[in-house]
Amino acid sequence: MSRMLEEIRQQPEALERTLSAELRSVEKFKRLVEKQRPRLVVLVARGTSDNAALFGRYLLEITTGIPVSLAAPSIATLYEARVDYRDALVVGISQSGESTDTNLVLERARRQGALTLGITNESGSAMARIAEHVFLVRAGREKSVAATKTYTGQMLMMYLLAYALGGGVKIADLERIPDVVRATLALEPEIDALSERYRFMRHAVVVGRGLNYANAFEMALKLMETCYVVAERFSSADFLHGPIALVEQNFPVFAFAPPGKTWPSIGETLAKLQGLQAEIVAITDSGNREVDARATRVIRLPRRVKEILTPIPYIVPAQIFAACLAVHKGLDPDKPRTLTKITLTL
Repeated sequence: MSRMLEEIRQQPEALERTLSAELRSVEKFKRLVEKQRPRLVVLVARGTSDNAALFGRYLLEITTGIPVSLAAPSIATLYEARVDYRDALVVGISQSGESTDTNLVLERARRQGALTLGITNESGSAMARIAEHVFLVRAGREKSVAATKTYTGQMLMMYLLAYALGGGVKIADLERIPDVVRATLALEPEIDALSERYRFMRHAVVVGRGLNYANAFEMALKLMETCYVVAERFSSADFLHGPIALVEQNFPVFAFAPPGKTWPSIGETLAKLQGLQAEIVAITDSGNREVDARATRVIRLPRRVKEILTPIPYIVPAQIFAACLAVHKGLDPDKPRTLTKITLTL
């Protein structure tokens, strides 16, 4: 069994541990920002952490109404531009805490007087030293190159940040997520059997929208780095504005299809893909039965989930799918070619 699959299975405990251990720090930070609410939140990250940041952008803007920007580190590292971060909260997100360009942006923002927060899995990292405040993901050491439990841990931190910023997120709701993930892990045999069907897959598209848009990026990244599948990722809305032209009969499309506000858009996209005779795999839960008529295959979570809480449990089947598909392709998901656990860029 791969380390990647082992770490996927560790996520319920990692989420419980993170929530329990960090709640005190989050409450302290909440009291701080209640006195001076930031006018802007800037999220700085790379790779999988950048996908967690993309999720955070949707969540924070939806729940708090504070504008959120995703930083482009090269503005500082290559162009040496000076950005005015006054009255902003600048949040660095990094599994290792050693991402060079992310840390540089965080360091410069703090020097300019911004409120800075680091979200990392490593308490002794450079990020933990640079940031004024730190939220630690308590996932335990992640040995597989492909990040899984740190991604869901970072997403949990986005919920906790939304809570701290007065976004109406309820801790009681967050405490239910680990059990939903635990129940979802029971789908592993079903997903393993399904993934074998795609062992010769070379190209794919992943679509999502709203809170699950980031999961489309993350699933595509996992397919690329562990299975060497050229996986494009789109908002279901953007997909209809041109990229759908690449779809032909039996072309594989993976879709995050929760019930709720995004379903009409996702459902419309799936209907058009169905007309093109695409091979559609939808990830949903027991609250959406309409998807059955619009997908070739359905991965259904055993529990109904509030739409706002779907992103963490919904990415788990995608992680399992990528880990199992890599094995069916005769690849080692723990050691993707040319990749290392920590990537240093400027």
